[in-house]
Parts: sequence; C-alpha cells; structure tokens
Amino acid sequence: MPETPVWPRVLLKLSGEMFAGEREFGLEPAAIKRIAMEIAVVHNSGVEVAIVVGGGNIMRGATAAEAGMERVAADSIGMLATVQNALALQDALEKLQVDTRVQTAIAMSTLAEPFIRRRAIRHLEKRRVVILAAGTGNPYFSTDTAAVLRALEIHAGAVLKATNVDGVYDRDPNKFTNAKRFRRLSYDYCIEHKLGVMDLTAFALCEENNLPIVVFSLAGDGNIRRVVFGDAIGTVVSREGEE
Repeated sequence: MPETPVWPRVLLKLSGEMFAGEREFGLEPAAIKRIAMEIAVVHNSGVEVAIVVGGGNIMRGATAAEAGMERVAADSIGMLATVQNALALQDALEKLQVDTRVQTAIAMSTLAEPFIRRRAIRHLEKRRVVILAAGTGNPYFSTDTAAVLRALEIHAGAVLKATNVDGVYDRDPNKFTNAKRFRRLSYDYCIEHKLGVMDLTAFALCEENNLPIVVFSLAGDGNIRRVVFGDAIGTVVSREGEE
C-alpha cells in the first residue's frame, strides 16, 4: 500500500445502519467503537477527516412519510436522529484521544456548533475530526446529498461512502452468485441506470464538480485507510468510464 494518501482531506459518509451493529435499530456501543477506531487510524495517519452521518437506525423520514406521517415532520425527526449518532460517534472518538467537533445544520447550541464552513475547515486544519449532522437542514434532501454538498464546501478530495456491500454490482450480490462488482463507474452510468447506492441529486452534484465517490464495505478491518491510501477495493465513481 502506498505511504502517501490519495486525498489529504476526505468526507466519509456513514449510514445510520452502521451505528446499529447487529441490531435492527438503535445504537450498538461496540459497533460505534469499532467505527471510531477505524476513523482514528486514518486521522492519526495525517488525513483530515470530515464525516456526515445518517439516522436510519433511529428514524427514516422517507419511510415514515410513506406510512402516513407528514413529510416535513418526518424528515425533521430524521435529521434529529443523525445528531444522536453524531454525538455517540464523538464520544467514541474522544475516548480514543481524537479531538472532535460536531456541527449541525439545525441550530442546537447546547449540543453542538452550527455548521459554519470556514470554521469546519479550520477545525480540519487544526487536526480535528469534524462530524456533520442534521443533513442539509432541509426536508426532502438525503444525507447522501448532504455528504456531497459538505464535501464540496470544505474542499474534500473525495466522498467515501461506507456500506454493508463491498462496492457497486451489476445485480444484487445477495441474490445472484454471479453478480459482478464494478471497479470503476461513470456518473452518467449511475444516473442512467438509477443505481440506488446514492440518490440522483448526489450523483449530479458530483458529476458537475468532478468529485469522485468511492463505495466500499466497512466490514473489513482497516478498509477506510485502505481506500484513502489507494488500495483497489470498492467501486470508484468518477468521470472515467466503466471497468
């Protein structure tokens, strides 16, 4: 593995499900500790790390809306769920002696700082991990879109999307044993085929600003560091063609 990171500053997108571990819902301390340890390794290697967290382990706004809840209310609850995950991750990171700041898109000054772009960048420059919660602060926008937006605002080199699957496949690998994992994909391919790994708004923003996305599994030990240092795992989405 190369000794120099591919990107000196990255935006890591963590879904809420990662915080539940083996549970279906809620917070699993052991899972959160493991995520924190993975992040600490990357941080201690000199890479600046910002993180956008989801809240699906507590509340999914779109799902609640489908069940009859008013969409704006459902999304607002979902944004608050991401704050819970952010505070849990901050606690785990600081137990590992990693200086951390939580910033939220919705003002809640007793719990976290408001998101201020220049302040977030300054925290990163001062070797602090910055956890960005509450999505964009607006309903109808996913945390995938929030991750891309924040990555662009802080000048991150890439969006690293950690999932439960080791990349993007041509079909569901849980159903088809012959499913093929793509090593590289273009934005256009993802948008045209409506691949569900990220929403279309997020893909379009990345394409417009030439921001690469790496989709990889968090299951393997050290996978975040492997991605940052250029190991060929997961799927890279960029302007280049399919491979």
